[in-house]
Amino acid sequence: MGRLFGTDGVRGVANSQLTPNLAFRLGQAGAYVLSKEHPHPRIVIGKDTRISGDMLEAALISGICSVGADVLRVGVLPTPGIAYLTRTLDVSAGVVISASHNPVQDNGIKFFDSTGFKLPDVIEDEIESIVLSEEKPWEVPIGGEVGRVIEVNDAGRRYIDFLKESIGRLDGLKVVLDCANGAASYVGPAVLREFGVEVIPIFNTPDGVNINAGCGSTHPEELQRAVLEHGADLGLANDGDADRLIVVDELGNILDGDFIMVICALAQKAKGSLAENAVVVTVMSNLGLHIALKEAGITVYETQVGDRYVMEELLRTGAKLGGEQSGHIIFLDHNTTGDGLLTALHLLTVVKERQIPLSQLASQMQRLPQVLLNARVKNKERLMSDGKVLAKVREAEEALGERGRVLVRPSGTEPLIRVMVEGPDQEKLMLLAQDVIDIINQCDA
Repeated sequence: MGRLFGTDGVRGVANSQLTPNLAFRLGQAGAYVLSKEHPHPRIVIGKDTRISGDMLEAALISGICSVGADVLRVGVLPTPGIAYLTRTLDVSAGVVISASHNPVQDNGIKFFDSTGFKLPDVIEDEIESIVLSEEKPWEVPIGGEVGRVIEVNDAGRRYIDFLKESIGRLDGLKVVLDCANGAASYVGPAVLREFGVEVIPIFNTPDGVNINAGCGSTHPEELQRAVLEHGADLGLANDGDADRLIVVDELGNILDGDFIMVICALAQKAKGSLAENAVVVTVMSNLGLHIALKEAGITVYETQVGDRYVMEELLRTGAKLGGEQSGHIIFLDHNTTGDGLLTALHLLTVVKERQIPLSQLASQMQRLPQVLLNARVKNKERLMSDGKVLAKVREAEEALGERGRVLVRPSGTEPLIRVMVEGPDQEKLMLLAQDVIDIINQCDA
Protein backbone atom coordinates (compact mmCIF):
# COMPACT_ATOMS: atom_id res chain seq x y z
CA MET A 1 0.00 0.00 0.00
CA GLY A 2 3.01 2.34 0.12
CA ARG A 3 2.71 4.85 2.94
CA LEU A 4 -0.17 3.69 5.12
CA PHE A 5 -1.67 7.03 6.10
CA GLY A 6 -3.13 9.31 3.44
CA THR A 7 -4.97 12.59 3.94
CA ASP A 8 -7.83 10.79 5.71
CA GLY A 9 -6.38 7.81 7.54
CA VAL A 10 -5.52 4.39 6.12
CA ARG A 11 -7.58 3.28 3.13
CA GLY A 12 -7.59 0.41 0.67
CA VAL A 13 -9.60 -2.45 -0.76
CA ALA A 14 -10.99 -4.29 2.25
CA ASN A 15 -9.62 -7.79 2.81
CA SER A 16 -7.04 -7.26 0.04
CA GLN A 17 -5.07 -4.13 0.90
CA LEU A 18 -6.73 -3.23 4.17
CA THR A 19 -6.64 -6.71 5.71
CA PRO A 20 -7.78 -7.90 9.14
CA ASN A 21 -4.12 -8.42 10.02
CA LEU A 22 -3.30 -4.79 9.17
CA ALA A 23 -6.34 -3.63 11.14
CA PHE A 24 -5.17 -5.69 14.12
CA ARG A 25 -1.72 -4.11 13.97
CA LEU A 26 -3.18 -0.63 13.58
CA GLY A 27 -5.32 -1.30 16.64
CA GLN A 28 -2.30 -2.35 18.67
CA ALA A 29 -0.01 0.46 17.54
CA GLY A 30 -2.71 3.12 17.65
CA ALA A 31 -3.83 2.16 21.14
CA TYR A 32 -0.22 2.12 22.36
CA VAL A 33 0.79 5.48 20.86
CA LEU A 34 -2.43 7.29 21.75
CA SER A 35 -2.64 5.91 25.28
CA LYS A 36 0.88 6.38 26.63
CA GLU A 37 -0.28 8.75 29.36
CA HIS A 38 -3.26 6.65 30.46
CA PRO A 39 -2.77 3.70 32.85
CA HIS A 40 -5.89 1.93 31.53
CA PRO A 41 -6.90 3.59 28.24
CA ARG A 42 -10.33 3.54 26.60
CA ILE A 43 -10.93 3.98 22.85
CA VAL A 44 -14.20 4.71 21.03
CA ILE A 45 -14.84 2.74 17.82
CA GLY A 46 -17.56 3.44 15.25
CA LYS A 47 -18.16 2.60 11.61
CA ASP A 48 -20.28 3.21 8.53
CA THR A 49 -22.59 0.63 6.96
CA ARG A 50 -20.30 -1.18 4.51
CA ILE A 51 -20.16 -4.94 4.84
CA SER A 52 -16.43 -5.12 5.60
CA GLY A 53 -16.90 -2.93 8.67
CA ASP A 54 -17.77 -5.88 10.89
CA MET A 55 -14.63 -7.77 9.88
CA LEU A 56 -12.30 -4.80 10.37
CA GLU A 57 -14.02 -3.79 13.60
CA ALA A 58 -13.42 -7.27 15.06
CA ALA A 59 -9.74 -7.13 14.10
CA LEU A 60 -9.27 -3.60 15.44
CA ILE A 61 -10.96 -4.47 18.72
CA SER A 62 -8.72 -7.51 19.10
CA GLY A 63 -5.63 -5.40 18.54
CA ILE A 64 -6.71 -2.69 20.95
CA CYS A 65 -7.73 -5.10 23.71
CA SER A 66 -4.49 -7.07 23.28
CA VAL A 67 -2.46 -4.09 24.52
CA GLY A 68 -4.71 -3.59 27.55
CA ALA A 69 -7.07 -0.88 26.29
CA ASP A 70 -10.84 -1.01 26.59
CA VAL A 71 -13.09 -0.43 23.58
CA LEU A 72 -16.29 1.60 23.68
CA ARG A 73 -18.20 0.24 20.67
CA VAL A 74 -20.81 2.62 19.28
CA GLY A 75 -21.74 0.78 16.06
CA VAL A 76 -22.88 2.68 12.98
CA LEU A 77 -22.59 6.44 13.44
CA PRO A 78 -21.43 9.38 11.29
CA THR A 79 -17.75 10.21 11.56
CA PRO A 80 -18.46 13.60 13.20
CA GLY A 81 -20.59 11.82 15.78
CA ILE A 82 -17.64 9.65 16.71
CA ALA A 83 -15.42 12.74 16.91
CA TYR A 84 -17.96 14.30 19.30
CA LEU A 85 -18.13 11.18 21.48
CA THR A 86 -14.34 10.95 21.54
CA ARG A 87 -14.04 14.35 23.15
CA THR A 88 -16.94 13.92 25.55
CA LEU A 89 -16.70 10.34 26.89
CA ASP A 90 -13.39 10.65 28.77
CA VAL A 91 -11.48 8.38 26.42
CA SER A 92 -7.92 8.28 25.10
CA ALA A 93 -8.80 8.22 21.40
CA GLY A 94 -11.43 7.45 18.77
CA VAL A 95 -11.38 5.28 15.66
CA VAL A 96 -13.67 5.40 12.62
CA ILE A 97 -13.95 2.49 10.18
CA SER A 98 -15.07 4.10 6.93
CA ALA A 99 -13.99 4.91 3.40
CA SER A 100 -16.28 7.94 3.26
CA HIS A 101 -17.53 8.46 -0.33
CA ASN A 102 -15.56 5.51 -1.79
CA PRO A 103 -17.33 2.43 -3.22
CA VAL A 104 -18.25 -0.54 -1.05
CA GLN A 105 -15.13 -2.61 -1.76
CA ASP A 106 -12.97 0.05 -0.08
CA ASN A 107 -12.73 0.74 3.60
CA GLY A 108 -10.57 2.82 5.88
CA ILE A 109 -9.39 3.40 9.43
CA LYS A 110 -8.86 6.87 10.84
CA PHE A 111 -8.00 8.00 14.33
CA PHE A 112 -8.99 10.94 16.51
CA ASP A 113 -7.04 12.07 19.54
CA SER A 114 -8.76 12.54 22.90
CA THR A 115 -9.92 16.04 21.93
CA GLY A 116 -11.69 14.83 18.77
CA PHE A 117 -9.13 16.15 16.28
CA LYS A 118 -7.55 14.09 13.52
CA LEU A 119 -3.99 13.09 14.26
CA PRO A 120 -1.04 15.26 13.20
CA ASP A 121 1.43 13.72 10.76
CA VAL A 122 4.03 13.09 13.45
CA ILE A 123 1.67 10.84 15.45
CA GLU A 124 0.52 8.99 12.33
CA ASP A 125 4.18 8.45 11.44
CA GLU A 126 4.85 6.95 14.86
CA ILE A 127 1.92 4.55 14.54
CA GLU A 128 2.96 3.63 11.01
CA SER A 129 6.57 2.93 11.97
CA ILE A 130 5.43 0.45 14.65
CA VAL A 131 3.03 -1.28 12.25
CA LEU A 132 5.59 -1.63 9.47
CA SER A 133 8.43 -2.73 11.74
CA GLU A 134 6.23 -5.30 13.50
CA GLU A 135 7.88 -4.36 16.78
CA LYS A 136 5.98 -4.58 20.08
CA PRO A 137 7.18 -1.79 22.36
CA TRP A 138 4.41 -2.48 24.88
CA GLU A 139 4.25 -5.02 27.68
CA VAL A 140 1.83 -7.81 26.79
CA PRO A 141 -1.03 -7.78 29.34
CA ILE A 142 -2.46 -10.99 30.76
CA GLY A 143 -5.32 -11.91 33.06
CA GLY A 144 -7.38 -8.97 34.22
CA GLU A 145 -5.13 -6.49 32.38
CA VAL A 146 -6.47 -7.46 28.94
CA GLY A 147 -8.92 -4.92 27.53
CA ARG A 148 -12.67 -5.45 27.36
CA VAL A 149 -15.48 -4.26 25.07
CA ILE A 150 -18.16 -1.91 26.41
CA GLU A 151 -21.28 -1.31 24.31
CA VAL A 152 -22.48 2.31 24.00
CA ASN A 153 -26.15 1.85 23.20
CA ASP A 154 -27.17 5.50 23.23
CA ALA A 155 -24.51 6.84 20.83
CA GLY A 156 -27.02 8.01 18.22
CA ARG A 157 -29.10 9.78 20.86
CA ARG A 158 -26.04 11.53 22.25
CA TYR A 159 -25.07 12.80 18.80
CA ILE A 160 -28.59 14.00 18.00
CA ASP A 161 -28.77 15.88 21.31
CA PHE A 162 -25.42 17.50 20.52
CA LEU A 163 -26.69 18.69 17.13
CA LYS A 164 -29.74 20.20 18.84
CA GLU A 165 -27.70 22.35 21.21
CA SER A 166 -26.99 25.36 18.98
CA ILE A 167 -29.73 25.52 16.33
CA GLY A 168 -33.31 26.77 16.69
CA ARG A 169 -36.53 25.30 15.27
CA LEU A 170 -36.85 24.82 11.51
CA ASP A 171 -40.59 24.30 11.18
CA GLY A 172 -42.11 24.90 7.75
CA LEU A 173 -39.20 23.59 5.68
CA LYS A 174 -39.64 20.61 3.36
CA VAL A 175 -36.42 18.75 2.64
CA VAL A 176 -35.34 15.65 0.74
CA LEU A 177 -32.44 13.90 2.49
CA ASP A 178 -30.17 11.48 0.60
CA CYS A 179 -28.43 9.36 3.25
CA ALA A 180 -26.18 7.50 0.75
CA ASN A 181 -27.29 4.23 2.41
CA GLY A 182 -24.61 5.12 4.91
CA ALA A 183 -24.02 6.21 8.46
CA ALA A 184 -26.66 8.96 8.42
CA SER A 185 -29.48 6.61 7.44
CA TYR A 186 -30.97 6.65 10.94
CA VAL A 187 -29.75 9.78 12.68
CA GLY A 188 -30.14 12.06 9.64
CA PRO A 189 -33.92 11.85 9.23
CA ALA A 190 -34.36 11.64 13.01
CA VAL A 191 -32.53 14.86 13.83
CA LEU A 192 -34.22 16.87 11.07
CA ARG A 193 -37.64 15.74 12.24
CA GLU A 194 -36.80 16.81 15.80
CA PHE A 195 -36.16 20.32 14.44
CA GLY A 196 -39.62 20.35 12.85
CA VAL A 197 -38.50 19.75 9.28
CA GLU A 198 -40.75 17.78 6.94
CA VAL A 199 -38.25 15.14 5.78
CA ILE A 200 -38.44 12.92 2.73
CA PRO A 201 -35.59 10.43 3.21
CA ILE A 202 -34.12 8.53 0.25
CA PHE A 203 -31.33 5.95 0.11
CA ASN A 204 -31.73 5.27 3.82
CA THR A 205 -31.99 1.46 3.73
CA PRO A 206 -28.38 0.21 3.94
CA ASP A 207 -27.77 -3.48 3.27
CA GLY A 208 -23.99 -3.50 3.58
CA VAL A 209 -23.25 -3.28 -0.14
CA ASN A 210 -25.35 -0.36 -1.41
CA ILE A 211 -23.43 2.43 0.36
CA ASN A 212 -22.70 5.32 -2.05
CA ALA A 213 -24.10 3.24 -4.94
CA GLY A 214 -25.64 5.77 -7.33
CA CYS A 215 -26.52 8.03 -4.43
CA GLY A 216 -25.08 10.40 -1.86
CA SER A 217 -22.92 13.48 -2.25
CA THR A 218 -21.01 12.10 -5.25
CA HIS A 219 -24.17 11.01 -7.14
CA PRO A 220 -26.90 13.62 -6.48
CA GLU A 221 -28.90 12.97 -9.65
CA GLU A 222 -31.72 11.10 -7.90
CA LEU A 223 -31.82 13.84 -5.26
CA GLN A 224 -32.35 16.43 -7.98
CA ARG A 225 -35.28 14.43 -9.33
CA ALA A 226 -36.80 13.93 -5.88
CA VAL A 227 -36.60 17.63 -4.97
CA LEU A 228 -38.55 18.58 -8.09
CA GLU A 229 -41.02 15.70 -7.73
CA HIS A 230 -41.89 16.57 -4.12
CA GLY A 231 -41.72 20.36 -4.51
CA ALA A 232 -39.21 20.50 -1.68
CA ASP A 233 -37.46 23.65 -0.50
CA LEU A 234 -34.13 21.92 -1.07
CA GLY A 235 -32.29 18.61 -1.02
CA LEU A 236 -29.41 17.45 1.14
CA ALA A 237 -26.92 14.71 0.23
CA ASN A 238 -24.47 13.17 2.67
CA ASP A 239 -21.69 10.74 1.81
CA GLY A 240 -21.19 7.30 3.36
CA ASP A 241 -19.88 8.54 6.71
CA ALA A 242 -21.88 11.81 6.67
CA ASP A 243 -18.99 14.22 7.05
CA ARG A 244 -19.84 15.82 3.69
CA LEU A 245 -22.83 17.75 2.39
CA ILE A 246 -23.83 18.59 -1.16
CA VAL A 247 -27.09 20.51 -1.70
CA VAL A 248 -29.75 20.79 -4.40
CA ASP A 249 -31.81 23.98 -4.53
CA GLU A 250 -35.56 24.16 -5.17
CA LEU A 251 -34.94 24.40 -8.93
CA GLY A 252 -32.85 21.22 -9.01
CA ASN A 253 -29.45 22.89 -9.26
CA ILE A 254 -26.51 21.22 -7.51
CA LEU A 255 -24.64 23.42 -5.03
CA ASP A 256 -21.25 22.27 -3.77
CA GLY A 257 -19.30 23.17 -0.65
CA ASP A 258 -18.16 26.49 -2.10
CA PHE A 259 -21.75 27.74 -2.34
CA ILE A 260 -22.51 26.48 1.15
CA MET A 261 -19.49 28.29 2.61
CA VAL A 262 -20.37 31.54 0.83
CA ILE A 263 -24.00 31.42 2.02
CA CYS A 264 -23.04 30.65 5.62
CA ALA A 265 -20.12 33.09 5.74
CA LEU A 266 -22.17 35.99 4.41
CA ALA A 267 -24.96 35.19 6.87
CA GLN A 268 -22.51 35.09 9.77
CA LYS A 269 -20.89 38.35 8.67
CA ALA A 270 -24.29 40.06 8.53
CA LYS A 271 -24.83 39.01 12.15
CA GLY A 272 -21.32 40.03 13.19
CA SER A 273 -20.51 36.45 14.18
CA LEU A 274 -17.94 35.47 11.53
CA ALA A 275 -14.83 34.78 13.62
CA GLU A 276 -11.79 36.78 12.49
CA ASN A 277 -13.91 37.90 9.53
CA ALA A 278 -12.30 35.00 7.66
CA VAL A 279 -12.95 31.68 5.93
CA VAL A 280 -10.45 28.89 5.20
CA VAL A 281 -10.71 27.02 1.88
CA THR A 282 -8.49 24.74 -0.21
CA VAL A 283 -6.82 25.30 -3.56
CA MET A 284 -9.75 23.48 -5.19
CA SER A 285 -12.29 26.17 -4.29
CA ASN A 286 -13.72 28.03 -7.26
CA LEU A 287 -12.45 31.52 -8.04
CA GLY A 288 -16.06 32.64 -7.75
CA LEU A 289 -15.90 31.96 -4.01
CA HIS A 290 -12.83 34.15 -3.64
CA ILE A 291 -14.52 36.96 -5.57
CA ALA A 292 -17.77 36.77 -3.57
CA LEU A 293 -16.08 36.72 -0.18
CA LYS A 294 -13.49 39.36 -0.95
CA GLU A 295 -16.19 41.69 -2.31
CA ALA A 296 -17.89 41.30 1.08
CA GLY A 297 -14.67 42.22 2.86
CA ILE A 298 -14.03 38.69 4.12
CA THR A 299 -10.48 37.37 4.30
CA VAL A 300 -9.92 34.05 2.52
CA TYR A 301 -7.11 31.75 3.66
CA GLU A 302 -6.11 28.98 1.25
CA THR A 303 -4.54 25.63 2.06
CA GLN A 304 -3.80 22.31 0.38
CA VAL A 305 -6.55 19.76 -0.23
CA GLY A 306 -7.72 17.82 2.81
CA ASP A 307 -10.01 18.84 5.65
CA ARG A 308 -7.20 18.14 8.12
CA TYR A 309 -5.24 20.99 6.53
CA VAL A 310 -8.29 23.24 6.64
CA MET A 311 -8.46 22.46 10.36
CA GLU A 312 -4.81 23.31 10.88
CA GLU A 313 -5.32 26.68 9.20
CA LEU A 314 -8.45 27.38 11.24
CA LEU A 315 -6.48 26.78 14.42
CA ARG A 316 -3.59 28.93 13.18
CA THR A 317 -5.71 31.90 12.13
CA GLY A 318 -8.48 31.80 14.73
CA ALA A 319 -11.15 31.51 12.03
CA LYS A 320 -14.05 29.16 12.79
CA LEU A 321 -15.55 28.44 9.36
CA GLY A 322 -13.78 26.56 6.60
CA GLY A 323 -14.05 23.65 4.25
CA GLU A 324 -13.72 22.07 0.87
CA GLN A 325 -15.58 22.25 -2.41
CA SER A 326 -16.37 18.55 -1.94
CA GLY A 327 -18.67 19.41 0.97
CA HIS A 328 -16.45 18.90 4.01
CA ILE A 329 -17.45 21.99 6.01
CA ILE A 330 -16.07 22.67 9.49
CA PHE A 331 -17.90 24.83 12.03
CA LEU A 332 -15.14 24.84 14.61
CA ASP A 333 -17.32 26.45 17.27
CA HIS A 334 -19.34 23.23 17.28
CA ASN A 335 -17.30 20.24 16.11
CA THR A 336 -13.72 19.22 15.39
CA THR A 337 -14.24 17.74 11.93
CA GLY A 338 -16.42 18.13 8.86
CA ASP A 339 -20.03 17.41 9.78
CA GLY A 340 -22.63 16.97 7.03
CA LEU A 341 -25.66 17.10 9.32
CA LEU A 342 -24.40 20.07 11.31
CA THR A 343 -23.68 21.89 8.05
CA ALA A 344 -27.19 21.10 6.84
CA LEU A 345 -28.69 22.57 10.00
CA HIS A 346 -26.69 25.79 9.62
CA LEU A 347 -27.71 26.12 5.97
CA LEU A 348 -31.36 25.44 6.78
CA THR A 349 -31.18 28.10 9.49
CA VAL A 350 -30.09 30.69 6.92
CA VAL A 351 -32.93 29.67 4.58
CA LYS A 352 -35.42 29.84 7.46
CA GLU A 353 -34.22 33.22 8.74
CA ARG A 354 -33.88 34.90 5.35
CA GLN A 355 -37.20 33.52 4.06
CA ILE A 356 -35.92 33.43 0.48
CA PRO A 357 -35.31 30.43 -1.80
CA LEU A 358 -31.96 28.69 -1.71
CA SER A 359 -31.41 29.53 -5.39
CA GLN A 360 -31.43 33.23 -4.50
CA LEU A 361 -28.99 32.70 -1.64
CA ALA A 362 -26.72 30.79 -4.01
CA SER A 363 -26.75 33.69 -6.49
CA GLN A 364 -24.47 35.58 -4.08
CA MET A 365 -21.67 33.57 -5.73
CA GLN A 366 -21.08 33.32 -9.47
CA ARG A 367 -19.26 30.08 -10.24
CA LEU A 368 -16.55 30.27 -12.88
CA PRO A 369 -16.45 27.33 -15.32
CA GLN A 370 -14.34 24.53 -13.92
CA VAL A 371 -13.45 21.09 -15.29
CA LEU A 372 -12.25 18.27 -13.03
CA LEU A 373 -11.04 15.01 -14.56
CA ASN A 374 -9.41 11.99 -12.91
CA ALA A 375 -6.80 9.56 -14.19
CA ARG A 376 -6.56 6.18 -12.44
CA VAL A 377 -2.85 5.39 -12.27
CA LYS A 378 -0.34 2.91 -10.90
CA ASN A 379 2.22 5.34 -9.46
CA LYS A 380 0.96 8.77 -8.41
CA GLU A 381 4.28 9.99 -7.04
CA ARG A 382 6.33 9.18 -10.16
CA LEU A 383 3.82 10.76 -12.52
CA MET A 384 3.66 13.98 -10.52
CA SER A 385 7.33 14.59 -11.37
CA ASP A 386 7.30 13.18 -14.91
CA GLY A 387 8.84 15.64 -17.37
CA LYS A 388 6.23 15.09 -20.09
CA VAL A 389 3.38 15.60 -17.64
CA LEU A 390 4.93 18.78 -16.25
CA ALA A 391 5.50 20.13 -19.77
CA LYS A 392 1.86 19.53 -20.73
CA VAL A 393 0.68 21.27 -17.54
CA ARG A 394 2.86 24.31 -18.36
CA GLU A 395 1.42 24.34 -21.87
CA ALA A 396 -2.13 24.41 -20.49
CA GLU A 397 -1.21 27.21 -18.06
CA GLU A 398 0.25 29.28 -20.89
CA ALA A 399 -2.93 28.77 -22.94
CA LEU A 400 -5.04 30.19 -20.10
CA GLY A 401 -2.68 32.99 -19.09
CA GLU A 402 -4.03 35.17 -16.27
CA ARG A 403 -7.65 34.26 -17.01
CA GLY A 404 -7.54 30.84 -15.44
CA ARG A 405 -5.49 28.21 -13.64
CA VAL A 406 -4.46 24.55 -13.78
CA LEU A 407 -4.18 22.37 -10.70
CA VAL A 408 -2.83 18.81 -10.87
CA ARG A 409 -2.63 16.79 -7.66
CA PRO A 410 -2.61 13.19 -6.46
CA SER A 411 -5.63 11.99 -4.51
CA GLY A 412 -4.87 11.38 -0.87
CA THR A 413 -7.32 8.48 -0.62
CA GLU A 414 -7.45 6.77 -4.05
CA PRO A 415 -5.00 5.76 -6.85
CA LEU A 416 -5.95 8.83 -8.86
CA ILE A 417 -4.39 11.99 -10.21
CA ARG A 418 -6.90 14.83 -10.33
CA VAL A 419 -6.68 17.53 -13.01
CA MET A 420 -8.64 20.73 -12.42
CA VAL A 421 -8.74 23.50 -15.02
CA GLU A 422 -10.59 26.76 -14.40
CA GLY A 423 -11.30 29.74 -16.66
CA PRO A 424 -13.95 31.56 -18.69
CA ASP A 425 -14.42 29.09 -21.60
CA GLN A 426 -15.88 25.66 -20.68
CA GLU A 427 -15.12 24.04 -24.03
CA LYS A 428 -11.49 25.16 -23.97
CA LEU A 429 -11.14 23.98 -20.38
CA MET A 430 -12.35 20.50 -21.28
CA LEU A 431 -9.85 20.23 -24.13
CA LEU A 432 -6.95 21.39 -21.95
CA ALA A 433 -7.87 19.07 -19.09
CA GLN A 434 -8.24 16.10 -21.43
CA ASP A 435 -4.83 16.85 -22.96
CA VAL A 436 -3.24 16.62 -19.51
CA ILE A 437 -5.16 13.43 -18.68
CA ASP A 438 -4.05 11.85 -21.97
CA ILE A 439 -0.37 12.54 -21.22
CA ILE A 440 -0.74 11.16 -17.69
CA ASN A 441 -2.29 7.96 -19.08
CA GLN A 442 0.44 7.62 -21.74
CA CYS A 443 3.19 8.04 -19.16
CA ASP A 444 1.52 5.56 -16.81
CA ALA A 445 1.27 2.83 -19.45
